[in-house]
Formats: sequence, C-alpha cells, structure tokens
Amino acid sequence: MSVLDNSIEQLVQQVSAGEVTASQCVDESISQLKAQNPTLNAFVSDCEEAARAEAAAMDAKIAAGENVGPLAGVPIAIKDGICTKGQRTTAGSKMLENFVPPYDATIVQRLRAAGAICIGKANLDEFAMGSSTENSFFGVTKNPWSADCVAGGSSGGSAAAVAAGISPASIGSDTGGSIRQPASFCGITGVKPTYGRVSRYGLIAFASSLDQIGPMARSAKDCAILMNVLSGHDAKDSTSARNDVPDFVADCDQNLKGLRIGICKQYFENEPDGSGLNENVRSGVMAAIEQLKELGAETVEIDLPHTRYAVPTYYVVAPCEASSNLSRFDGVRYTSREQAKDLIGMYSKTRKVNFGDEVIRRILLGTYSLSSGYDHELYKKASQVRRLIKNDYDAAFEKVDLIAGPTVPTTAFKIGEHAKDPLAMYLADVFTASANLAGVPGISLPCGFSADDGLPIGLQLQANMFGESTLFRAAHQYQTQTDWHLKRPQSS
Repeated sequence: MSVLDNSIEQLVQQVSAGEVTASQCVDESISQLKAQNPTLNAFVSDCEEAARAEAAAMDAKIAAGENVGPLAGVPIAIKDGICTKGQRTTAGSKMLENFVPPYDATIVQRLRAAGAICIGKANLDEFAMGSSTENSFFGVTKNPWSADCVAGGSSGGSAAAVAAGISPASIGSDTGGSIRQPASFCGITGVKPTYGRVSRYGLIAFASSLDQIGPMARSAKDCAILMNVLSGHDAKDSTSARNDVPDFVADCDQNLKGLRIGICKQYFENEPDGSGLNENVRSGVMAAIEQLKELGAETVEIDLPHTRYAVPTYYVVAPCEASSNLSRFDGVRYTSREQAKDLIGMYSKTRKVNFGDEVIRRILLGTYSLSSGYDHELYKKASQVRRLIKNDYDAAFEKVDLIAGPTVPTTAFKIGEHAKDPLAMYLADVFTASANLAGVPGISLPCGFSADDGLPIGLQLQANMFGESTLFRAAHQYQTQTDWHLKRPQSS
C-alpha cells in the first residue's frame, strides 16, 4: 500500500509522528508522476528538485522537534495558472511558455507555511478557458478512468493528478465550474469557495469577478483541511473578504438533522434550460439526495427561474473581462515578442502566434461585446441578468440551507467530441456557472458511476455566501455512508 492511499489527516499524523518521512511521501509522488504523466499529461512540469529539498528540510525539522504545520509532508499539485516563485508558470499558454514568477501566490505561501510540498504544476486549458483541458498548449490531459475521455476543465490536470493517485491533493481555480466539473469527471471532490473567501493574489486572471481558487482531493474532509489553510483575508487582494474563518474540519462532524436541501426543478428538466441531463446522471444524483434524506435532511422544491440564462450571461461577462485582462500580453510588458515591421504589426503577430484558438475566440467575443454601441446591449444586459440570478439564490436560501443537483449533465465526454461545436462544450457549465455569477460556494463529490460507460457521476451542493461549513457538513456525512470517493481507476 502506498503512503499516498492514506487520507490527508492520516498522512499528516504519520509524518508528524515520524512513522513516515516527508521524503518518502515526495519520492512516492514523484515516482507516480513520472510513471503516469506520459499517459495522462496531467502536469506541465514537475518540481522534483525543489520538492526533494523541501521534504529533506521538513524531515530535519521533525527530527529537531519543531512544529511542521497541518499539511506536513503532503505532496500537492498546483494548477499552472497560479504563480510559484522560481518555478515556471505557463497558464497552459505558449504566451507564457518561459515565464518564471519572482513570487509565490498567497495561497502557495500559505500551503508552504502549512507544510505542503508542491510536486508539480498541473495542466489546464489555456488561461483557464475551457471545459475539457483540450485547449492547453501543452496537449490534452486524459481522464484516469478512460484515456479516451477528457479529464474536464479547466483544472483537468489538477483533477487527474488526484484521481490517479499522483498526489493526495491539488489546487485548481474555478471561473464557471473549472474545479467542480473536472472533479465530477474524474470522481474526486472539489470546492469552489465563496468569492472573496480565498485570496486570488498570484492567480493569472481570466475573469476577475468570477475567478476563485479552491482545493481538490479525494474526500470532503481532506478539502476541509486544505480550506482551513487557504482561507482568510489577504491585504494583497482588494476583493478578499474580512469574514471570520470557521474550523471547516470540526464542522464536518455535525449531523444533518434539520438540514433543508433545495431541489431546483429547473436542474432536472431537459427544456427549456437546454441542460440535456443524462438519465444515468439524473438517477445517480437522485439516489444521493435520498441518501442525504436518510441522514436526517429534508428536501424542499425551489425555483431558480433564471437558471436558463446562466450560460449565455457567463459567456458575455467572462469574455469581456478576459479581453481586458489579456490585453497585457502584447509582447511588450510580458512574454516573448514576435518581430514585425512596425509596432501594430508586432502586437498583432505576437498575439496571433502565441494565443490558441479558444483564447482568441473569447477575446474577440469580449472585445465585440464591449465595443461602442454594443456595451449597453450586451454587457450591461448581462450584468442585469447576473443580478437576477443572484436574487434567485437569495430567495432560495431564505427557505433552504443547501441546493443539490448534478454537477454536469453528462459523464466525461470523448476527446475531440465537441472540438467543432463550442456551444456544446459551453453547456457543460450549465449547472455550475450560476454559482460564479452569484458568488456563492459549491462542492462536487462523487455519487456513483454511469451504467452506460462506467464513468464517475458528480453531485453538486451549493450554499449561501460564506456557507462552506454547511457544504462540508453535508458532503462529509454523505461520504461516511458511501464509498464512491474511495474508488480508484485501475490505471492508478
């Protein structure tokens, strides 16, 4: 049995007690990375040399009797859109192929201070734009459950790393579902925190009003341990909330008696929201809701009438913000520069050569939506609908504590299946994008496998603003009664 098969709680106890060394953990993790990455392509780069040095230093601290933190010796994969000092950070783009940040993102600083050890930078859709990790300059990440299928996106590398047993935890970012959707496809647990709960300082921005960094791991309790470390105000991020941070791990142990779970009727209709909910996904999610009821929760039907507008609203707001954020990548202030006859030619050629098709598509969409004469018609209208979506959540959370539903309408799709149909790809976010527009937290956890293809199904739970404790409470109690989160792909 590998030391990496343990939960994070068990692993930290063993390392802190000297039963297992941090070096053993890192050795095992790097060994798995080298063995599986040629097939999965979950990592853009490894951090072998630095990881081994950090592990040796930690072992020395433990031998000296020093406190080594709540994540002592835990190998972790970090999405390559998050800055790591002295380690290449590409955002999955040729534009940043050789970028080495001179600083750590705040969450990386907090993870290192807690004793976690970064073993590699995980693959992603370029600048986090995608639902499949097919849009990375560094190639497609494959699903550990089926190499013919996508791992999901944009945090596909982070999800695949955990599912394959390469690392017990990883960090992703979620702009429209980019943690929850790949967590669902790969059969792991992933959390999109409340907007502002976790600092975004050092995250290479895609859409600043939607982006959130969050943890991915096998279980809800492991994610809670990570959230205890990641959460809290950061003066370097002007959007960082000053709310108190509860002990998410302690909250896992509360039972579900009296918990009210909202069942949104729009989530289970194929029309008019266009979700195309697969029947196996529907039955798996409904069975999970029944399990939550057996644990003491009660269900209440709720209405989120503007759900159908979440995807079109998201695909106006996000490209508008992306077109602004990515304007800095022009060959002057950042990145490599392509040669041309004049300045405008240099800008144009640099961006054409170094951005992928999906990034260019979204920049064009955003620029068009913000152009004179269309900004009120598109961006202003989308912002108004975003407010209506938030109002729906506010009304729902007056009646219920959580909202349950599918994370994604289907299981993982085949690589290339939606390559020529971007709209079909965008609909993979139909159940997740609303939470980003409203700023509320969500978690995806495994709740079964499809009878059609044997691939994992994800249950999504959403809570009110700063209601992560309720998410962890329900998800952990569900996982104490089920073993879906303990299943491992045969390849791992």
